[in-house]
Amino acid sequence: MSATLQTAEVVSFDADLLAGTADAVRAAGSALLGRFGEAEVVRYETWEELMRALAANDDTALDILRPRLSQLRPDAGWVEDELGGGALPPGEWWVVDPAEGNVNHLHGLPEWAVTATLVRENRPVLTVVHLPLTGETYTALTGAGAHLDGRPLHVSQTADLGLGIAATSQARPDEDEEVVRRVGSSITAMLLDALVVRVAVPATLHLLNVAAGRIDAFWQYAGARADLLPGALLVTEAGGRISDAQGRPWTPQSDSFLAAAPGVHTDAVTTLSR
Repeated sequence: MSATLQTAEVVSFDADLLAGTADAVRAAGSALLGRFGEAEVVRYETWEELMRALAANDDTALDILRPRLSQLRPDAGWVEDELGGGALPPGEWWVVDPAEGNVNHLHGLPEWAVTATLVRENRPVLTVVHLPLTGETYTALTGAGAHLDGRPLHVSQTADLGLGIAATSQARPDEDEEVVRRVGSSITAMLLDALVVRVAVPATLHLLNVAAGRIDAFWQYAGARADLLPGALLVTEAGGRISDAQGRPWTPQSDSFLAAAPGVHTDAVTTLSR
């Protein structure tokens, strides 16, 4: 069998797997949507109470995602820590964020999603991001492009950072002081060079907008695999560039992340490297 035929068979197999993944992610999103009306009554006064509230959302989605995704790929591993980073062991792994933007959900804000990404030998090969409030489903498959409900996505054609929108996100609420100060300095630098800077959580929703050409660049310091892998694949398949903030190749071990339209990537690296 030729290499071309083997590649075509793998893409076809992964396309079927992507469809099953999308069904699972939409089902989990529907379950979280059913809990969204409760956001107005969610109250917490301690860190422990907040963690229990977040875990309740996670468990609602995981009860659907884990059995369905495990049935699709029984031999794939399951990443337990959604805040974890770094390289994974060899083989296939499901990297899932059952409630991306979970704290927004608790506060009645609309910016939250459900994500599932299959990682093969430390490379994302397919991803699904579903936004239950809008019903939108973003998908990407290595070598087959990025799509929104079946419509191809393309990054922006902007070639001037001064005319572009950039965005960043807080990787986690308990980040150490050095990273927090680095984030603050980078926002100041980008405010001087970009047209507009957006700052909000979660990272995945900004990366959806980069893939769709709505914003031109996104950067983040630190971060977890579940935050960045879905958007990294979507942006790459939509024609964007991925690196760390200094322009070096990005891996899950990197301490920074940059996704941008090709026309502004170099300028964004220059701004963030000051």
